[in-house]
Amino acid sequence: MSVRVLPIETPSLGDRSYLVHDGAVAVVVDPQRDVDRVLDLARRAGVQITYVFETHVHNDYVTGGLELARTTGAAYALSADDEVAFPHVGIADGDTVQTGRLTVRALHTPGHTFSHLSYAVQADAQVVGVFTGGSLLYGSTGRPDLLGPRATPTLVRAQHRSARRLAAELPPDTALYPTHGFGSFCSSTQSAADASTLARERQVNRALTLDEDAYVADLLAQLGAYPAYYAQMAPINRAGPAPVDLRPPSAADPGELRRRLDAGEWVVDLRTRTAFARGHLPGTVNVGLDGNMSTYLGWLLPWGTPVTLLGESAQQVAEAQRELVRIGIDRPAAAATGDPRSWTGGRPPGSFPVADFAALTSARTERHVAALDVRRAEEWAQSHLEGALHVPLHDLPEGLHQVPGPPTEVWVYCETGYRSSIAAGLLAAAGRRVVLVDDRYSAAVDAGLTTQAVGVPR
Repeated sequence: MSVRVLPIETPSLGDRSYLVHDGAVAVVVDPQRDVDRVLDLARRAGVQITYVFETHVHNDYVTGGLELARTTGAAYALSADDEVAFPHVGIADGDTVQTGRLTVRALHTPGHTFSHLSYAVQADAQVVGVFTGGSLLYGSTGRPDLLGPRATPTLVRAQHRSARRLAAELPPDTALYPTHGFGSFCSSTQSAADASTLARERQVNRALTLDEDAYVADLLAQLGAYPAYYAQMAPINRAGPAPVDLRPPSAADPGELRRRLDAGEWVVDLRTRTAFARGHLPGTVNVGLDGNMSTYLGWLLPWGTPVTLLGESAQQVAEAQRELVRIGIDRPAAAATGDPRSWTGGRPPGSFPVADFAALTSARTERHVAALDVRRAEEWAQSHLEGALHVPLHDLPEGLHQVPGPPTEVWVYCETGYRSSIAAGLLAAAGRRVVLVDDRYSAAVDAGLTTQAVGVPR
């Protein structure tokens, strides 16, 4: 049987893990914390996991590597230079591991972190692929700024050299298997590619087409904000994450929900933005499961604040739990299922209007309204509505004072409507008169609205 590489997608975090097997034994690279997905994949393939490899100490999720090794008896391999508080196999540049028909060779590829490793996997003297973690990505590289501004100048230049090393030392037709780059904020830029080889990256990747100084300037100019919860991930991963607990949380009645809201805790509505706008428990925030729920909740939530989940079904709550354990939010304080009237205890649900950009055009001609753009700074700089107020979503909890209060209507927009719904919930809870623009930003010009870039009207 030929060697197979099986990706394990985590779209909400923009990451991939990998199970690589020869029909009998398997190695796993960069597993997410909910390891049951990996175990199920190995069971269906009929293979034994013998090694778990980490490319780096992750900043965007809590690893499942330690638990997977414990569960399967596999060896747990990570950089010998990483200081961690649990037993593991330290591995260094040039080290090889043989298991079954698979030979795994470590290549030191600093840039995303100082000790970052990539793994070239061979079988029968043929290179199966290279697993690059946060080093060389599809059309991009991992961002070099997550360890702080003092480390960034060194790491960004190391990232360029690491990409060049991979391209120089491995065959051109080597398949590339990165962990980041599918929407992850660990990627310096995003690519739509779903597969690639080193030969293709030599043509399209700026780490391989630009000289070092040009690459450094280009990459640093494109780096934007990244989620606040990232600061919590590496310490958890170095300490050794606890096993995942996905048991259902305790059920909350309307009185408990109100007490938790009054205490300043977060009660999160997992439904779609249109369902939330039609009716919701006042004071709650909508972070829907139809988007990057864990990323944005983790970004906004003050770390350690208790979270209660509201869903239409127990399945929705269970899905949210799985998303949240991946970023270290281990146990919801409580949960409730049903609909808004079952959560309010007989009081009227809250609601706000939903509109598109065409409706905003009409509203602006009829009366004074405020347009609030909650996209990131780099999106705003590229294009935004003329006369709009800009408060990025991740700054909104501390920036509510910048948003006008009643009687002004605040029409809040983003790129697709997902982030603007999160913002609308925060604004409604703070007493603002909100209209949710549930529309794609690309429709704004066709709707008759004038857009401009920073300093460049059009």
